[in-house]
Amino acid sequence: MTAATPAEISRPIRMAIVGSRGIPARYGGFETFAQEIALRLADRGVEVTVFCEAKAGGRPVRYGKVRLEYVHAPFSGPLARILYDLGSLCRTRSRYDVVYMLGYGSSFLCWIPRLFGSQVWINMDGLEWQRSKWGRFAQCWLKTMEGIACRIANRLIFDNGALGQAIADRRPKLPPSSVLAYGAPVVSKAPDVARVRTLGLEPGRYLLVVCRFEPENHLLEIVRAASQREGGAPVVVVSSTAESTHWQREVMAHAGPLVRFLGAVYDPVVLRALRYHCLAYLHGHSVGGTNPSLLEAMGCGNLVLAHDNPYNREVLGEMGRYFADESEFYDRLWDVERMSERQRRMIGDGARDRVINYYSWDSITDGYISLLSEGLAHAKSPNLEAVRQASSS
Repeated sequence: MTAATPAEISRPIRMAIVGSRGIPARYGGFETFAQEIALRLADRGVEVTVFCEAKAGGRPVRYGKVRLEYVHAPFSGPLARILYDLGSLCRTRSRYDVVYMLGYGSSFLCWIPRLFGSQVWINMDGLEWQRSKWGRFAQCWLKTMEGIACRIANRLIFDNGALGQAIADRRPKLPPSSVLAYGAPVVSKAPDVARVRTLGLEPGRYLLVVCRFEPENHLLEIVRAASQREGGAPVVVVSSTAESTHWQREVMAHAGPLVRFLGAVYDPVVLRALRYHCLAYLHGHSVGGTNPSLLEAMGCGNLVLAHDNPYNREVLGEMGRYFADESEFYDRLWDVERMSERQRRMIGDGARDRVINYYSWDSITDGYISLLSEGLAHAKSPNLEAVRQASSS
């Protein structure tokens, strides 16, 4: 790119975030991430635009200091997702220093902003093509898109070092890459226990799972093992049951009296109370990356019993307990319940400290500010000094 002239550096860095459904966040991890990082970058002096799905109802032009731009998604399904990403990317041309794509499912379209002089950063999310919920064609598509992302991006962002290593082991020629995880709030004041009791639960006397009905989340193993017990704390599952899939029906068919399905819970206040007041948090996710739900449980000071894989171990470290299969989960569940309150609290406090030290939103924002400052030092027109001053204030 051409070096900036004095006239050009009179404006701040401009960044577009595409690939999520938009903000304010009402859906999953990418939407929460887009909201949290966009608001903080805007507070640091970056001009941030988040592209949002055009839905019925009001369309505010700003969320805090973040500009919102809307793109119509004509229908639902994978093709609609690609058309939505296409519409978003086409509208970024010549307007942004960095276009940040969340996910790589439409990476073949990312040449568009590059053609108009923008840097393209791609968040690689997880090993999506390994998920068994996808058919053979979708898995092949996602694996191909992963390869294209590794060639077309100016920079890859991994939310987990083990995930980055897993991709680098298969694709040795990568563009510049960075590990920047998600953040999570730290809950130090106990939420109102009434939120839990209204659901028929007693604080400190239930085990909690928050996940989707997908094989890679090992919910079947968790439910089967929990159902084999003749006593102990009930396992409460928070997951949408709106779509009656074969996998969902199989999981629910194995549920005994100690397993209770709450369905979907979208209210963050209720979710926070459920996490904070549980005896332990059960985390079966196994396909890639730093999981936001895991971080939120750690931020609540939960003792976490997690599936044993490099991604979860990177996040939890020594402040977690792990299981490899259904049999080991059964044994570890009894170990957790036999722990003294003091032991559980020590481990939970250690998990909360890991969030404070490694996964705070402010420290994640620091990482992005550093990348913007260093990566765009010779870009055509960012006001890097303004960003540095805002970041240090």
